[in-house]
Amino acid sequence: MTAASSPSVSAVVLTLNEERHISACLETLAWADVRVVFDSFSTDATVALARQAGARVIQHPFENYAQQRNAALNAVESDWVFFIDADERCPEALGEEIRAVIAAPRHDVYAVPRRNYLFGRLTLGAGWYPDYQARLFRVGRARFDPSREVHEVAQHNGPMGYLRTELIHYNYDTVAQFHTKQRKYAEYDAGILFKQGVRPKPRNFVLQPLREFRRRFFTLRGYRDGWHGFRLSALMAYYNFDMYRRLARMWRERDARRAE
Repeated sequence: MTAASSPSVSAVVLTLNEERHISACLETLAWADVRVVFDSFSTDATVALARQAGARVIQHPFENYAQQRNAALNAVESDWVFFIDADERCPEALGEEIRAVIAAPRHDVYAVPRRNYLFGRLTLGAGWYPDYQARLFRVGRARFDPSREVHEVAQHNGPMGYLRTELIHYNYDTVAQFHTKQRKYAEYDAGILFKQGVRPKPRNFVLQPLREFRRRFFTLRGYRDGWHGFRLSALMAYYNFDMYRRLARMWRERDARRAE
């Protein structure tokens, strides 16, 4: 990049079988210099649709989200990368804001707020708004913590910047889909506690889920969404219980192996 030129930005979409969303997502990224679909060897029409839309396709084996995003950072040749998921849409105003920010950057990483639609409904409480996500990265100056396989955390010097314009996120369509994903998170979080040597206590199975419900429904204002917010808060309390249940199982299995 010369002094007179504008910094370049690649919009990167991580995909695995996203034929339902990829075309609509890419349509909202026309403001980027390059649109990159970083694909984990999809078996549906994702790759064909991406190429049809004019996106560059890179296929890379998936290990975890942090590793995949870091691999994408290594693969692009632009000054900045904006990460977006296939089920998200980037409003034109957000593209304009990103262009303005990278022209005179004050930070190496910027987080973007999201408007989440869960089960088809805009969700403004229970922790789903503003739901800031670290998505805009200066290449070579920031990465993702490789030890955080999900719930990725940015590694960078200095404070994080915050964009104003919101991404639109068409999150979980059904309760069944939500349940499947949250069970995976519960297993992952239980594994972290297990590695840390944390053994669940009887009170954890009652008090922690109650605290989680109170946090979601009252502190994070799930009540703003009425019954929808109550249901989400109750579900997240259940998955907190499920995490401790899985943690207890891990310890039982470990103790059983040692007793053999």
